[in-house]
Amino acid sequence: MDFGLLEYLEEFLTEQRRNRFLEVLANRTRYITVALQDVYQLHNASAVIRSCDIFGIQDAHLIEERFGNRLDKNIAMGAQRWVDIHRYPSTDACVRILREKGYRIVATSPHQGSVSPEALPLDTPVAVFFGTEKEGLSEGLIRQADAAIQIPMVGFTESLNVSVAAAIVLRELGTRLRKSELPWRLTEAEILEKRLDWAQKTIKSAPEIIAHYRRTH
Repeated sequence: MDFGLLEYLEEFLTEQRRNRFLEVLANRTRYITVALQDVYQLHNASAVIRSCDIFGIQDAHLIEERFGNRLDKNIAMGAQRWVDIHRYPSTDACVRILREKGYRIVATSPHQGSVSPEALPLDTPVAVFFGTEKEGLSEGLIRQADAAIQIPMVGFTESLNVSVAAAIVLRELGTRLRKSELPWRLTEAEILEKRLDWAQKTIKSAPEIIAHYRRTH
């Protein structure tokens, strides 16, 4: 981590922008993360990324086994600058990497044995998987999951748009997490890393400014 470069770049930001970064980062978490399995509707994948930003989720994982790149920058409304997006060629690769990072794999599924988001244990970090609009998550993913959640519904309609479902789940889990004593916040090192990343993404002439810094320091 180049602290000198961070200080140099932040000189090009307004005080308001620097303070806003700190305010947002104070509420960011990697304790909860989101994974999307082959979401076909482009605007839904983008809307989920936007919800991640709104509800303070730092990472989103996109499994692109069937449909490829589905992120629409216009609909995400710039959220892709603030959320770290990780892409995977297969479900197995995504599950393996998240498990290695210590996440419990949680499927969103109406199958028997699912619990509501209010009842999902948060004693360990969780990776919540959302599936396609019509098919839901694959049977393979459901078999690999450590737990399953569903959103209670009392009307005639039996399913929710994936982006709406993600927003509901993230708000509930995020609210519970922030009221807890669990270690949900980013580490100091992670905060510094994101300050540097966001500064570079915010300053229009960042490459030229960084090049000048490298020449003079």
